[in-house]
Amino acid sequence: MTGTQATGTQATGVLAAAPRLTGTIAFQGRPGAYSDLACRTAYPKWKTLPCATFEAAMDALRSGAADLAMLPCENSLAGRVPDIHHLLPDSGLYVVGEAFQRVEHCLLAPKGATLKTIRRAHSHAVALGQVRKILKELNLQAVVEADTAGSAEQVAGWNNPEDCAIASSLAAELFGLEILRSNVEDAAHNTTRFYVMSRTRPFVSPDAPGLMTTFVFRVRNVPAALYKALGGFATNGVNMTKLESYMIGGQFTATQFLCDVEGHPEQPALRRALEELSFFSREARILGVYPAAAFRAEQDSAD
Repeated sequence: MTGTQATGTQATGVLAAAPRLTGTIAFQGRPGAYSDLACRTAYPKWKTLPCATFEAAMDALRSGAADLAMLPCENSLAGRVPDIHHLLPDSGLYVVGEAFQRVEHCLLAPKGATLKTIRRAHSHAVALGQVRKILKELNLQAVVEADTAGSAEQVAGWNNPEDCAIASSLAAELFGLEILRSNVEDAAHNTTRFYVMSRTRPFVSPDAPGLMTTFVFRVRNVPAALYKALGGFATNGVNMTKLESYMIGGQFTATQFLCDVEGHPEQPALRRALEELSFFSREARILGVYPAAAFRAEQDSAD
């Protein structure tokens, strides 16, 4: 093959590619964004580097301005992050870890404001859609802004007791806002998963337990190609935790798939599955092999 209060255990990163204890990790968004919080929770001794776009975060990593980058790939409520699927395969970067961050929205307002004074709630459209109950309870007008952290920064700048923001507890800390109420999200399971990216591919022993492999492939344009390509994972007992499809170059016949599976490519079961996959694929590339986050085991034990 070629936005939130940190819960401590909810976000788990893997420092597979950087042996140093400290460094710089890039993310997309403004200071105080949920991606910023995920970086600080997973790598508490690292400096975070805010970037305007996903491409800018990748460029910071490629240029050496950052040692790692943390990029969201999916959310338990909103689904996948489409831009990441298109950017990863040709980025020249490697997936070296994963992190899971609970999204715990907070109601933030300037000092002196109360639940009785606030009239308008500012935040990203997705975040506002996740806090409908509190908006209805307090009769707040929802005002859509570009992002959650930017909303907090605006509210701090206005210093108006009638304006509040839906954002993370980190945003409250950074912009000097009061948390009027925590955990105002409608769904308690709201969680975002991130890929941790690096310029270099670390050595990961196939004997190490609890590994994940991320790869992309394109099936041949023949009948039942996808069915046959995936059959090897079932027959070899390989657990596939993620399978996403998306078009390439706007062509309806050019579909690429992004997959996460349990195991190492050199382990017998996964090796046989990938060999079978290659028979029915035009192209297949491994993007990374890395330890699974502890969050997965915590979820399994809770089920």
